[in-house]
Amino acid sequence: MLNPLADEYVQTDEDDPALLFTDAYNQFSGPVFGYLRARGVDDPEAVTQDVFLALYPKLPDLEGGLQGARTLLFSIAHARMVDHYRKRERTPDSAPYEAELDARRAPSAEDQAFGRGSLGVTELLEDLAADHREVLALRVVADLSVEETAAIMGKSQGAIKQLQRRALSALRKSALRRNGTP
Repeated sequence: MLNPLADEYVQTDEDDPALLFTDAYNQFSGPVFGYLRARGVDDPEAVTQDVFLALYPKLPDLEGGLQGARTLLFSIAHARMVDHYRKRERTPDSAPYEAELDARRAPSAEDQAFGRGSLGVTELLEDLAADHREVLALRVVADLSVEETAAIMGKSQGAIKQLQRRALSALRKSALRRNGTP
């Protein structure tokens, strides 16, 4: 880009794919990881790396700068998550380790000290319908806009707003049930 005051060429992130990639990684690697983890991907760190590796060759043709990279990143992440579940359906089930049946098991010191269970985001989301989990993962965990979420999920913006409202309502009811509150 030409700087009009100095009549010299000033390189911006949009001109250099390496700088755009670095900025995109610094800003969005955490949210992409969080999105994949919330969606139950077995190895979210590895899939996050795959997402960024898929992004890099597309940067020279990318429009929209950092926001364009963000939208493309979450589109790629969504596709990788779908691929993960398709692959999981084709592979035979393995027997999971059941810690509560293991006599050698001991509760964590933190859980004992604070008197809490191990209920995390994944456990809270597992009671929800698939569309509800998806919209909450994209809107809350990945912090995408309604427009970006609608594009990724292939729905209208109004449908995303309604789906998010219903998902939050279902999540609230589920949390109340788990806590024993009527």
